[in-house]
Amino acid sequence: MRRLSIIVAMVLAMALCASVAMADKLQEVKARGVLMCGVKDAVVPFGYIDEDTKKLVGLDIDICNYIAKELGVKAEFKPVTSATRIPMVVQGSIDLAAATMTHKIARDDTIDFSITYFMDGQKLLVKKGAGINSVADLKGKKVGTAKGSTSEQNIMAAQPDCKVLSFEGYPQAMLALKQGKVKAVTTDSTILLGLKNSDPNPEKWEIVGEFISPEPYGIGLPENESNFRDAVNQALIKMWKSGDYKKAYNKWFGPDTKYYLPLTWNMEVWP
Repeated sequence: MRRLSIIVAMVLAMALCASVAMADKLQEVKARGVLMCGVKDAVVPFGYIDEDTKKLVGLDIDICNYIAKELGVKAEFKPVTSATRIPMVVQGSIDLAAATMTHKIARDDTIDFSITYFMDGQKLLVKKGAGINSVADLKGKKVGTAKGSTSEQNIMAAQPDCKVLSFEGYPQAMLALKQGKVKAVTTDSTILLGLKNSDPNPEKWEIVGEFISPEPYGIGLPENESNFRDAVNQALIKMWKSGDYKKAYNKWFGPDTKYYLPLTWNMEVWP
């Protein structure tokens, strides 16, 4: 009888293991009741710590909360950087990365992406009157950006004769600009807008030049998890169609904010 009980226990354990192994990311998230979201915590206004409330806020935070609500779970957040966001998705320490990440074909070898949820382009932030108006003016000069970002490769391709200094994040790059260690900071124009207008003296800085490259943001997702990817995309499409995306966008980029940027593009939506 004891031998039979042991066998039954082993069979049940094997069945449990098999069911866990077969469970996909969407089932895993719903069973856990929590969507682990990797977000920036120092990029205004996408993800940052509010000085007054000491809470994590931003457009990416609002989008993650919306997706989590659609999945019937709650969102929890982990800070990521440009260098750590993809490894954290791959390792499974986060379920998704909503972290100002450009969807590039090269990144598809490692992770999957949602549909584009934000459209931007790379530019330069410089000291006003510094005589830098385009990438052509950066020849022989130092430029700051974030380690692990697409901006590193884009600026080197656009101006091979500049020297790129990569920092842990954009606030550190901005500090280097203020200290005169670099002549420009380069990244997506909305991030530059956040850096400029968060400074105590925003009038000292200006965003210049044509777009160096287009920057379509996608949410980073685990590779080969189509059910999870579909659920995230469906949530984004619903957010757009319902008008909730525009409300969230205007909360951070509307005419009554310090980061005004008209919404001039349309999300890809499916019937």
